[in-house]
Order: sequence, then structure tokens, then C-alpha cells
Amino acid sequence: MGSSAGRITRIVAGLALVLIGLVWLQGTGGWILAIVGLVPLLAGLFDKCVFAQLFGYPFDGPGLRRKVM
Repeated sequence: MGSSAGRITRIVAGLALVLIGLVWLQGTGGWILAIVGLVPLLAGLFDKCVFAQLFGYPFDGPGLRRKVM
């Protein structure tokens, strides 16, 4: 998930969750899904990997790529 493809995947998945929550589900459940969708969306936009620290890797994308590759 630290690669460019992973970053794009996070952005697309986050956008999908936000749109599904706001357009399709609506109501309280839709808002919750939209807020949850902001996490991968913002992580992709700001090049951060939220779960990398669980595996002992850096939080930021460039540092993660340096360590993995």
C-alpha cells in the first residue's frame, strides 16, 4: 500500500465510501460511512500509510518506500 498504486487505491476507495455514504445510504449510517471513508481518502491524498506503524514501518509514504524498496 506504500506504492503509487496503493496510494491511488486508497484515494479511490475513500471517494467511493464517501459517495456511497452521502448519495446512496444517506441518513446517520451514510454520514458514518462517509466519515470513515475520509480516512483512506486523506491518507492517500497526503501520502500516509495508516497501518504501516503496526508492522514497524514509517507512517509517511516516502519513508515507507525507502525502507521497503
